[in-house]
Amino acid sequence: MKVAGAFEAAAMIRISIASPHDAVAINRADMRRTARAVLEGEMISEAEISLAFVDNSTIGQLNERYLQHDGPTDVLTFPLSESNARCLAGEIVVGAEVAQAQANSRGHPVEAELALYVIHGLLHLCGYDDQAAADAAAMRRRERHYLRELGLPDIAPGNT
Repeated sequence: MKVAGAFEAAAMIRISIASPHDAVAINRADMRRTARAVLEGEMISEAEISLAFVDNSTIGQLNERYLQHDGPTDVLTFPLSESNARCLAGEIVVGAEVAQAQANSRGHPVEAELALYVIHGLLHLCGYDDQAAADAAAMRRRERHYLRELGLPDIAPGNT
């Protein structure tokens, strides 16, 4: 039965969300919907994903500790499974205050910026890279695809 199959696949995707601050309101249902759209679109049927929406201080400390970069950043991705694992596992840490500042400066809703960061982080977990120009272009195309699919404005880098 097709409907049951879709339900079974969706049931295998687990998304937990933490937002330990009040600086930016997080619509958890929208962030889950965003994550599911990417995972299902990338043909991931089994996943355990943690999304953490944190303040500038927290993401700045993580950015320095893990990437040796000073200051806050938009998103950090931590894979927790091997690339060929049956279950994709990882943690995505989103700079919620960075998203708010970017949304304000670029004139679009913070929800779109947060979704872009979640999409970007999930694409990294799915094996996309953005270090080389060609790889970055492919990643931007996928970001735009998911923004469109979710009915969000095209705010992917290089488009504004």
